[in-house]
Amino acid sequence: MLQGRRALVTGSTQGIGLAVAEALAAQGCSLVLHGLGSPEDIEAAQARVRAAGAPQVQFFGVDLADATQVARLMQAAQSGGPIDILVNNAGIQHTAPMASMPREKWDAILAINLSAAFDTMRLALPGMAERGYGRVVNVASVHGLVASVNKAPYVAAKFGLVGLSRVAALEYAQAGSRASGGVTVNCVCPGWTETAIIQPQIDARAQSLGVARDDAVRDLLREKQPSLRTSLPGEIARVVVWLCEPAAHNLTGAAIPIDGGWTAQ
Repeated sequence: MLQGRRALVTGSTQGIGLAVAEALAAQGCSLVLHGLGSPEDIEAAQARVRAAGAPQVQFFGVDLADATQVARLMQAAQSGGPIDILVNNAGIQHTAPMASMPREKWDAILAINLSAAFDTMRLALPGMAERGYGRVVNVASVHGLVASVNKAPYVAAKFGLVGLSRVAALEYAQAGSRASGGVTVNCVCPGWTETAIIQPQIDARAQSLGVARDDAVRDLLREKQPSLRTSLPGEIARVVVWLCEPAAHNLTGAAIPIDGGWTAQ
């Protein structure tokens, strides 16, 4: 369904971003990757995406906290061909009570988790509208729908990302047609997902309770996620790919929770 399309996925050297890049590659997309990591990690990510089926893979390692570098990324990415699919996945996190949250952490989280997505979207969407097809999928979070303590900048950024996506969805709702595929902007909002960022929490819980990993996961999720099951990055990626298909031309402005019932409570 996506053969010949070109996709940019930020934060795609590991976790959800890499899974999304591989899933899009399997559908015939060329990929522009972005992220952090050692040269070996970056090369391994590119190799995985090529092996998944991408006819072309590029990588750019810019700092998304700098709007000038975001503009440079978009110019470089689009020099190889128009961007049909934009997945804003890059994000950072820092937990602390509001009263002790370092101001520089607020600035960095808002810059990378929200402002960078604004810049990539404003630079990609006009071209998508001209061509009549475009997909923006912003990887928000369950914390774009509900709050948690000690995560003020992260929650603010993710709520902002959901609102920003809805504005963009309205502005571009009439672009294209059913035949061309239209232009849509949506968010996916994962709950607990099996990525490197949660592994230390699982390990700490297992050690403190003296239980196996699966029991530690269930205990950790019991606080928020009723299913007591984590999602895998590849499962999130399958939702993203479906949103990119032409059949999803009328699904826009949504924030789709993939959270085991967290936000249904």
